[in-house]
Amino acid sequence: MRALRRVEARLSVETMVNAPPPFVPGAFVGTEHHYRARVYFEDTDLSGIVYHANYLRYMERARSDMLRLAGIDQRAAMEGGEGAWAVTDLSIKYRSPAKLDDDLLVVSTVKAVRGASVVIAQRILRTNDTLSGETLTDGQVTAAFLAPGGRPRRQPADWVQRFTAIMNGDNIPC
Repeated sequence: MRALRRVEARLSVETMVNAPPPFVPGAFVGTEHHYRARVYFEDTDLSGIVYHANYLRYMERARSDMLRLAGIDQRAAMEGGEGAWAVTDLSIKYRSPAKLDDDLLVVSTVKAVRGASVVIAQRILRTNDTLSGETLTDGQVTAAFLAPGGRPRRQPADWVQRFTAIMNGDNIPC
C-alpha cells in the first residue's frame, strides 16, 4: 500500500512538472503585434521549404490574434448579424524561404483605419530564438468590414477606437 502511494505521488508530481506550459498568444510591443509560429512538416513542400500560400496563413493567424487581444470579437459580430471581415487587397513580397522547424515571428502594424476598413502591414522574420531576424516576407492587407449581404459597412465605432489606439501606441480602450 505504501509503495502504491509513493508511485501515485511520483506520478502526480511528474505529471505537473512535465505538463506543457499554457498557450501564450501574441503580444503588443509598442505599435506592433508580435506573433510566434513554428514551421512544421505540413507547412513545407517536398524540399522542406514553406509552400508560398502558407505565409498567408501565418499572417492571417497573426491578424486574428491581434484582433482578439485588442478586444475585437469577430465571432460575436458575425453571429450577431453585424458583419465580417473580408480581405479586399493583398500584396506580398517573398524575400527568402522559411524552412522546416524555423522559428518565425509575424510582426503586424496597423497602417490606416477607415470607416469600413483597416490596412495592416505584416512581415515574417526567421528569429532563431531572438527578436531580431532575417525578413522572409513583407506584406500588406486591406480588410473591409462587410454586412451579411456582402456590402461594405462601417465597422463598429469602438473597433475604430481600438485600431487607432494600436496605430498610435496608446492603451487599448477597455
